[in-house]
Amino acid sequence: MPDTAADLAVRGKQLPREERERLVDELLESLNEPAAAELDVAWAAEIERRLAAYDRGEVQALSAEEVFAKARALAR
Repeated sequence: MPDTAADLAVRGKQLPREERERLVDELLESLNEPAAAELDVAWAAEIERRLAAYDRGEVQALSAEEVFAKARALAR
């Protein structure tokens, strides 16, 4: 007979704290896998869109120094 969630919870609680944390992280990650895959696809498309706009000269790149200066100004 397969383990139930309740059985697994009881067994999981017997693990050392570090192992329980790892188990929780892995379970949460498994719940987010479909969403993460969709986000990866969306980000890949966004990266391609931005690179194409840059290549066409529609946008200009900023130096890291400029970006960090703007970020510091916004954080104040």
